[in-house]
Amino acid sequence: MAELNEEHMIEEIRANIATGDSLKARLVLDHLGSVDRKTQHRLLYELSRADADFAIPLLNHVLTTFPDLAEELPVIRETLISHLIAYPDLLIDGLRNPVIQDKTILVETAGELKLEEATPALIDLLGETEDGHLLKLIIETLGLIGDPQCINTLTDYLYAADRELIITAIHALGQVGTPTAMHRLAERMGTDNELDLLILGIFADVQDQVSLEKLNDTLRSHHAHMRIYAKDELIRIGVKSVPVLIENLKEHDDDFLIHTLNVLGDIGDESAIMPIRKLLDTVPKNANVRFAAYEALALLPLRKGAYTLAAGLTDKEDHVCVAAARAIDRNFNEILAAGIKNMIRSKDDEARHIVKIITNAQVDNIFLSLAGEDYFQEMALDYLPHSHKDIRDHYIALLRKNGFDDFAARVAGEGKDSGAVRAKICAVDDSRMILNIYKATLHEIGFEPVLFEFPAGALEWLEKEKPSLVLTDLNMPEISGIQLTQGIRKKYSAEELPVIMVTTQSDTQDHEAAEAAGVNDILIKPFNAESLKAAIGKYIPVP
Repeated sequence: MAELNEEHMIEEIRANIATGDSLKARLVLDHLGSVDRKTQHRLLYELSRADADFAIPLLNHVLTTFPDLAEELPVIRETLISHLIAYPDLLIDGLRNPVIQDKTILVETAGELKLEEATPALIDLLGETEDGHLLKLIIETLGLIGDPQCINTLTDYLYAADRELIITAIHALGQVGTPTAMHRLAERMGTDNELDLLILGIFADVQDQVSLEKLNDTLRSHHAHMRIYAKDELIRIGVKSVPVLIENLKEHDDDFLIHTLNVLGDIGDESAIMPIRKLLDTVPKNANVRFAAYEALALLPLRKGAYTLAAGLTDKEDHVCVAAARAIDRNFNEILAAGIKNMIRSKDDEARHIVKIITNAQVDNIFLSLAGEDYFQEMALDYLPHSHKDIRDHYIALLRKNGFDDFAARVAGEGKDSGAVRAKICAVDDSRMILNIYKATLHEIGFEPVLFEFPAGALEWLEKEKPSLVLTDLNMPEISGIQLTQGIRKKYSAEELPVIMVTTQSDTQDHEAAEAAGVNDILIKPFNAESLKAAIGKYIPVP
């Protein structure tokens, strides 16, 4: 066809269609870009009237060989896809047809149709091509289709040399979403933190039993950021994850128990109450476990049996006593009120310790129930005038609001600050209860506490202020204690600003990661005034 004659081209393609000569029809279509728009549409119209098995390869040829022209003439793509939708068997034949060089549109359409029948052909095509783009597209398409028979093939790509293909296979298995697919993803974990987080995200979306168990198992991880992610996702999933978490309370791994109790408290489902109380009945040896149990109960609605919490007020660790006081205050009733009065009426050392705990814990229901008792006022005035100004002012306002003006006046009159400038210590912990303990304890040993529940806020403050020392928790959402320390070290060296990691975590790997981040020291919770003073005293003068 030395000279293009539009009418001859129309006649030629009609003849080619009639005789089934696709080779000659392709030669005609190769000149589609050289004729006017009207002729283009006439040629495409004739092709659209041909049998689908004749038209599909030719339309695909034009679409893939002349992409700019295809963009100008969307009817090409529309006609091809229309045929593929109408004749899915021909789509599968096209995937297997070696004459069709570029099968991109066929693969995409199989995915859009979620055509399970195309799975074997797509799997075969994976083994035949080395084109990275097509490999990725086929893997994505197998995920869209979601046919379980592709699991083994997708699993192979979890261990590919190409990272992009690995990530694509992870997403594809997540879309298949069967228990077997989740098991295969779980088996891939453990060698790459970034991929592990991606897989955990899929578990959090799928939320079948296998996925929940794998998320739950991640609470045992030696990597803080992995544990934090799993905790956040289990909390987000909520009640559905509670049965799996409750089973954890039968374990003997203290760190695992603490993480579990933290999550159960934040979820707030009352089905966790009885298992947590049973755990407390065994009196766990680790004070951090006892603290976490009471902290969780402080967030749960204890409709019956809340009086059993009173035993926590006599725990040998102040942290546990404070958590028990919060749990009592959250579920306060007349029986608890009477029980606590009996516990402190003797005014002995244990009674005075309980009053100190009640004062520092800022538990308003308990405090008000005792405020009218002379023996309580006497013991409270041993501590309140010397407590942190925020705590003192809180109780003065509470007493005045509830008609205890004389008691309030005594607290205000006796509460005098020395006026000396105290060195500031920044404390960061996502537990408000721990922050209250920091407030009371740091004030008691002579420092001015600056408290942050969110590490991001601490980093922002530290850009402008330089305290004498920083105390930080390890496991915190969004920004871990390790990441916080890394942020601090960008501005201050270990000599300029000491950082002490204060954590329940006893894992060696966590400690090594903390030291690598620039932490000066590690203090294991629970702490008290003496242990905190000793840890701080290694780096700065203690009043």
